[in-house]
Formats: sequence, structure tokens, C-alpha cells
Amino acid sequence: MKVLIADDDPQILRALRILLTARGYHVLTARTGAEALSVAVDQHPDLVMLDLGMPELNGIEVIEGLRGWTSVPILVVSGRTGSGDKVDALDAGADDYVTKPFAADELLARIRALTRRQSTTADEPTVTFGDVTVDLAAHQVTRRDGGEAHPVRLTPTEWQILEVLLRNPRRLVTRQSLLTQVWGPQFTTDTGYLRLYLSQLRKKLEPEPSRPRYLLTEPGMGYRFTPDGADADAP
Repeated sequence: MKVLIADDDPQILRALRILLTARGYHVLTARTGAEALSVAVDQHPDLVMLDLGMPELNGIEVIEGLRGWTSVPILVVSGRTGSGDKVDALDAGADDYVTKPFAADELLARIRALTRRQSTTADEPTVTFGDVTVDLAAHQVTRRDGGEAHPVRLTPTEWQILEVLLRNPRRLVTRQSLLTQVWGPQFTTDTGYLRLYLSQLRKKLEPEPSRPRYLLTEPGMGYRFTPDGADADAP
């Protein structure tokens, strides 16, 4: 199992590498937030452990970047003990929070709990919401109409956006994360692209495109897929 540890303190990195390697984990390391995202994209770790106070990109920005495309378990290991920091990290998409200094046994137990939970809630190849069924493996979308399922044609870009949202159910996916994932880092300010494509997706998949229930807008922040449906107005 691969674990990515992101921390700008070399002593912490060394201690955690020794601890986890001795337990049979394959350890990856990063000393900046940007490096953490790069390693995660290249190596696809099974768990990410990160500090909040890192250079280039802080821990919250790393969490948001990860949540734009992956549901990998994220364990924050930080010296910040304030409840506000914990709430911010968990709201951004972290799964658990451990404060420094930590007991090795507790840390290992948290890791086991997160990876165990991940193995029992792995992404399903098929996602259903409302009258729509999405086969993520086959890249096929169908929509029921009068008891019959009819194929829905999506453009490659529409599919990429939909897949990112469906693989992060109920999580906020920031506009920057979506733009980076679909178009690349040079397009992070082109939010007009997202509004256009989300509008097209809603016309194809929502029962009432003007009042979306499944593909929701979080004003000023990004988008959220709600598989159970929710009444909301979205621009």
C-alpha cells in the first residue's frame, strides 16, 4: 500500500517514513504542497498524510486540489490544534485529523481505519441518480423515459466534468480543480467554460435544468454532485 506523506519538516518526514516502512507501507514524500499534488497525480497513493502549513500550496489548497479528481483518504497531521483549523480541513475534504505530537499507535490505528473504510466504499463502476445511470467503466450514460432507457450522448469534455463530480459525491469540487483537471493549469480563471458545460450537462441529465437537483452550484466556490437529489437554484 502506497502512502504519500507531505510535510516541510524533514525530521517529521524521516520519522514517519521509518515508522510506516517498518509496517510494510510503501512511502512517498513531498516537502511542498505543489510537490504533493504532483506526486499524487503520478503515483496514485492509497492514502495521503499532510501538514497544513506547507510552502507553495498550503494543506487546505492541497486537499481541495486532490478532491477535484480523487476520493483517496486524506489524513491531516498538523501542529495546529484550533477547532477552526480542524473544521476547515474536514470541510475541504479531509477524512481525519491528528495533532502533533502524536502517539505512533494512534496514528497507525487511524491509518488502518481509513484504508479499511476505503476498501469497503470503493467507487462503484455504475452511478445512478434520478432517471440517469452512468457506467463509469464503459463511459456510457443512459436515461429512462417512459420505462425505457435511452443513451445520452456526451461530448468528451462533458464526460470529463461529469466523471470528476460523480467520483466525489457530496463533496465540493472547486472551480479551479475542475478547470485544472479538464483543461489544464493555464485555464484556472476561465470559469465561463464551466458554466457553459454545466448548463449543457443539466439540460441532458437534470429533470428540471433550471432548478438542478443533482449537479449543484456552490456560488463563488464550485460544484457538487448530490446523488440523493436536492432542490437548489443554480446559475
